[in-house]
Amino acid sequence: MRRYEKVFRRRVERFQEVMREKGIEGAVIRTLSSFIYFTGTKWLRPSILIPAEGEPTVYVVKGEAELFKRKSWIENVVEFQRAEDLMAGIVGWIHSRGINTVGLEFGIERDAYLIFFKIFQRLNPTVEIVDILDLTMSLRMIKDEWELENIKKAGKIAQQGMEVAREIVKPGMSELEIAAEVVHELMVNGSEDPKVYVSTTPRAHAEPFRDLKVKEKGVVTVVIGTDWNHYYANTARTFVIGDPGGRVRDAIKAKEDALKLALEETKIGVTLASVERKLAGFFREKGFGDSYLAGYTHSVGLLIEEPPITTIVVPQRASKVQENMALAIIHPPLMIPEGAIKHEDTYIVRRNGLERIT
Repeated sequence: MRRYEKVFRRRVERFQEVMREKGIEGAVIRTLSSFIYFTGTKWLRPSILIPAEGEPTVYVVKGEAELFKRKSWIENVVEFQRAEDLMAGIVGWIHSRGINTVGLEFGIERDAYLIFFKIFQRLNPTVEIVDILDLTMSLRMIKDEWELENIKKAGKIAQQGMEVAREIVKPGMSELEIAAEVVHELMVNGSEDPKVYVSTTPRAHAEPFRDLKVKEKGVVTVVIGTDWNHYYANTARTFVIGDPGGRVRDAIKAKEDALKLALEETKIGVTLASVERKLAGFFREKGFGDSYLAGYTHSVGLLIEEPPITTIVVPQRASKVQENMALAIIHPPLMIPEGAIKHEDTYIVRRNGLERIT
């Protein structure tokens, strides 16, 4: 990503501006998605140190610096051999700069371990630690055009994967077999870390099982998340096998009509909660109030689900729709005895409406 140095440097500069406004003198970023946001590349055991002013520093394992420099725009790259060397380097960086207030992301991603926080706290008893997850996510919520182009490319790959699913789903196939075929299609087309969920039973986000198979009469729901340059697009479809009955047909029709309602109501300036209430009312009217899982949308980006995540973080339903958000709509399935009924696509919020990309 060295050719996009201006993009990533500007992100660091914006983050530094916010840190200075909040009185944060430096940040230690260990969550993978934010590491990618600032460096432009994914890396195992990510560690980037960003001062409120000046150049960032990245720590990598011994022998990795040369490759990292080819992948990223950052020049200050320090190698470490042991885990204790990494912690010692971070502590030294903080003390050498006289930093008294440090930002950490209280996230749940890979390498953002609670034990790191505990050790860091013990080694820096006089340093104030501030949670900066909301700061980084507020920057990431609104996408620039380069990010949106990556999401669009990911959307095209997702569509190719869904076409494979459409062709191969048949009675007797296991969820795992379906997922394997779709993942193969996504990866050969350039998705480095695809997510594929398959459900033949009523499950919301279904990690595929090898012993659950497509029935002669039933439904199969496939959820696909694909990435391009680490940016995700999200789509889902339910496939009907045979004639599983009128309840399935009614649920699919209700889901399709609810999608139209969601797209009409999701406009710049509108709160996600207001749309959520209308959808909940709609499903009650159609007799599926007990089948609807709340949380109609979530953002996509460097994570397949990132704020605002109305499905699991209730306060984020108060968020307002903003231009250049990338939203997956309509997220939760209808859970009926025959299975999970789901129809989801990724949209970019534009000034004149929603742009569908899957």
